[in-house]
Amino acid sequence: MDSTMDDAVAGDFALINKLDIQCDLKTLSDDVKESLESEGKNSKKEEPQELLQSQDFVGEKLGSGEPSHSVKVHTVPKPGKGADLSKPPCRKAKEIRKERKRLKLMQQNPAGELEGFQAQGHPSSLFPPKAKSNQPKSLEDLIFESLPENASHKLEVRVVRSSPPSSQFKATLLESYQVYKRYQMVIHKNPPDMPTESQFTRFLCSSPLEAETPPNGPDCGYGSFHQQYWLDGKIIAVGVIDILPNCVSSVYLYYDPDYSFLSLGVYSALREIAFTRQLHEKTSQLSYYYMGFYIHSCPKMKYKGQYRPSDLLCPETYVWVPIEQCLPSLENSKYCRFNQDPEAVDEDRSTEPDRLQVFHKRAIMPYGVYKKQQKDPSEEAAVLQYASLVGQKCSERMLLFRN
Repeated sequence: MDSTMDDAVAGDFALINKLDIQCDLKTLSDDVKESLESEGKNSKKEEPQELLQSQDFVGEKLGSGEPSHSVKVHTVPKPGKGADLSKPPCRKAKEIRKERKRLKLMQQNPAGELEGFQAQGHPSSLFPPKAKSNQPKSLEDLIFESLPENASHKLEVRVVRSSPPSSQFKATLLESYQVYKRYQMVIHKNPPDMPTESQFTRFLCSSPLEAETPPNGPDCGYGSFHQQYWLDGKIIAVGVIDILPNCVSSVYLYYDPDYSFLSLGVYSALREIAFTRQLHEKTSQLSYYYMGFYIHSCPKMKYKGQYRPSDLLCPETYVWVPIEQCLPSLENSKYCRFNQDPEAVDEDRSTEPDRLQVFHKRAIMPYGVYKKQQKDPSEEAAVLQYASLVGQKCSERMLLFRN
């Protein structure tokens, strides 16, 4: 903090006005006003030694968040006798940003009740602890950064239940469908009559998941949802997600092609990750974000590997492996086993296929009973393949429909 507070403040307001941000000096507290006024009255009465002492004093006062009336300004020295102390010294852009932020906080409090300037020893509201230099912002800092009230555009993200459809979902269904239709026409070159609204509903709205709202779960509950991105009052993108007890699963994203320059795919992924973190704060077991299948040889699917840290599921042992360990193998082969332990096996592999549950002729029965009624040899191969894919636990909890 330099001693020429009035010149510095005036310079900052000039800079702020160039940035088209309006600030009202009337919102400054009375203490600060008196401080600025006292500088001009006392500036011509002080000697250089008093100036140096005053600067040290001001540094202590401002550091404690306490107003100071001892800011001194020296008269203009003779040419060639050193720096002109009546002018503010050169200031770094970082210092100007800090001062601008301080002035903005002062302007936002219309009553002038600024804790840092009124309550001695409580400067934290205006002078937060200094962050480490070069410290990267968190995802939440970037996603949820507040904008001024007079911002040129307004973005709103709404989470609406799609199955069973909520009233908010029904009210916006037609607009959402029109965005999807344009997306399919421009991005995927579909004809104008495709897809129909019923196809859209079957693909991205209907869901087999039960809607649940347990007391220990997230406020929105579990099930299938549409995360709608509203810009200036209209839908520009929709993320289709499933909220489950342990994860948020990203199903699909479609957007208005007119806004493709905003990289909405990247933004929606970051937004969904931040949303997962929010849900985790309320429901601790909800800890993961699933992006679906990763196809290393397909550019439209390969982008998922850019989000770190992330894991890929080994297709043989079903354990999660850090993606950094998987990429070298995928460069050499489209299919590979990620688990490097040659002795490792799927811990939940099907070991007792006869206990697999089958739904046949409106009756539930174990596969051991069902297979006695079948004579087709290919039937056993199909059932055993199903058992190997779902594992022992799921094969006993799910019903395999056979007709």
